[in-house]
Amino acid sequence: MSDILIIGGGAAGLAAAGSGSDKKVLIVDDNPKLGGQIWRAELGKIKSPEARELIEKIEQKHISIINNASVFGQKDKQSLLAETRNGTVELGFEKLILATGARERFLPFPNWTLPNIFGAGGLQALVKNGLSVENKRIVVAGTGALLLVVAEYLKSKGAKVLLVAEQTSSVRLAKFGFGLWREPKKITQAISLKAKLLVVKYLTNCYITSVEGNGKLEAVNLIRHGKNWRVECDMLACGFHLVPNVELAQMLGCKLENGCVAVDEFQRTSIENVFCAGETTGIGGVEKSLIEGKIAGLSAVGKFEEAARLSGEKQQTQRFAYNLNKAFALREELNTLSDAETIVCRCEDVRFGDLKNYSSFREAKLQTRCGMGSCQGRICGSATEFLFDWKNDSVRPPIFPVKLENL
Repeated sequence: MSDILIIGGGAAGLAAAGSGSDKKVLIVDDNPKLGGQIWRAELGKIKSPEARELIEKIEQKHISIINNASVFGQKDKQSLLAETRNGTVELGFEKLILATGARERFLPFPNWTLPNIFGAGGLQALVKNGLSVENKRIVVAGTGALLLVVAEYLKSKGAKVLLVAEQTSSVRLAKFGFGLWREPKKITQAISLKAKLLVVKYLTNCYITSVEGNGKLEAVNLIRHGKNWRVECDMLACGFHLVPNVELAQMLGCKLENGCVAVDEFQRTSIENVFCAGETTGIGGVEKSLIEGKIAGLSAVGKFEEAARLSGEKQQTQRFAYNLNKAFALREELNTLSDAETIVCRCEDVRFGDLKNYSSFREAKLQTRCGMGSCQGRICGSATEFLFDWKNDSVRPPIFPVKLENL
């Protein structure tokens, strides 16, 4: 039994754990190393000084850590169930902090399931784990600040990044850039990224309409200002911003607002003794995750006055988050890319033409098995929400695939 159980070892989870007390704290994470997606270790080594400092702080506090563990269910109000390499573990707690982060959003287009098409962040993670991209011709496409980060990283590993196709407009991007005057650190980061990518085309108002290939990716088809053209490439890194991981919070009964976990000024959810921090409460970047993690950690140990003093920093990160999501909102044209044969649910091979006659995600699930595959609707759920305005309100354990022996 832990005094405080933290699910997620990314920025928010680490900040929560390091917020100071002599309580018995346990961090549970599904990755082999702490750091989450934003600070994912490269071949076992975390490069971010900020991440290393947080992890060293946690090690000094002798906080318990369980890696390679997927929380898939709830035993009762004070305990969760996780699958590990050694079987099922029961995780008892008095206070629970959810810091489950976010994942990439994927939108379907003709042939998007061909080999050598990756999520933008997914390809970066594979390269960090040893995949070679040296001399590979790569197109980076979709939307969000992550595209530039991925493009720079792939280029640093010897890839030939042909172009970055950003679907948002130059006007929206300019407004977002002008709004960064309160964020000098982010301006510096943006300038540094652009300087490293001077030889790479960065095209706004540009998006993929389809891809081509015989057995694997051979070329992508793009459109910009009504002009269509084809680019031959070896790989495509494609992602359309991020989606909060709210499945665990939903299973526990936490209230959601606009697809995110609803919290108060102390990161408390609608469920007693359950807190939430980071991208799960809204996409907003590492600074938002860090400050919300600190507030959640302090609140969980009853240091509400100290947590309240961080409200100004939190509001600043929330303003940035609002502007970020507004700048990279998806354009309506992306809703028209799929044809009848385009696969929407990759796990169950459910096509767009099979889905358009239904009125809800539940009805489509019952009739076509859309969302019932191994990803549990994590990919097709956000896609159908954009395509058909469907909501996936039904979350039941196990929220991850689990071995029958562990169930």
